[in-house]
Amino acid sequence: MNLPFKIRRLTIGMFLTFIGSAVFVVGRMITAPTSIATAAHIRVKSDYVLMLLQCLLGALAMVLPGFLQRKIQLNIPSKMVIVYAVFLYCAIYLGEIHSFYYRVPQWDSILHAFSGMALCAIGFSIIGLLNKSEAVPLSLSPAFIALFAFCFAVSIGTIWEIYEFCADHFLHTNMQKYALETGELLAGQTALVDTMKDLIIDTVGALCISVIGYILSKHKDGWLDELQIKHYNSDNT
Repeated sequence: MNLPFKIRRLTIGMFLTFIGSAVFVVGRMITAPTSIATAAHIRVKSDYVLMLLQCLLGALAMVLPGFLQRKIQLNIPSKMVIVYAVFLYCAIYLGEIHSFYYRVPQWDSILHAFSGMALCAIGFSIIGLLNKSEAVPLSLSPAFIALFAFCFAVSIGTIWEIYEFCADHFLHTNMQKYALETGELLAGQTALVDTMKDLIIDTVGALCISVIGYILSKHKDGWLDELQIKHYNSDNT
């Protein structure tokens, strides 16, 4: 079973958007200056390297749901795919290509709060998938499920910050915002603010959803069914 036609069309459109953006970025990268810009609005090659990396990862991410559907026989709810696509569009196309991270106040913080909540919801869905699997016959308490979902979201957020650090170190980008747009390097605690703020917002967002999920798990059966990732053979024979 494949993704519904409308969802498949959305993912294909997003994939082409990221590929087209990558081609545009490569063209701009060729003519961009290599030295640090003296004005905030001037982009240098390292800025376009970051854009290119994000576009390629975004394109790869857009084919991931379909790959999981075909290869691992996972039934991913359409609502989850839509939220996933919208987040990537806001984070990569609007955030990086159209500079919303600089133009829109707190754009990065909004996305991190959203990602923390979304990842926590995915954590609930993943442990639900394992809990219902015949290969993992578990009977878990709502408190343990909520704790797992919270830890899952915070762990992914931490891995993302590690990815940003590695990209900045090896590709000389500025994902961790340790420098201003003009290239001026920050020092001390000021250089750590962006990373720590992201981790704190991820944690708070995940905590909110884990508490809500715990309460719903205690008092409302079947609340997660619409967002539940399932194996096809467990529901469709």
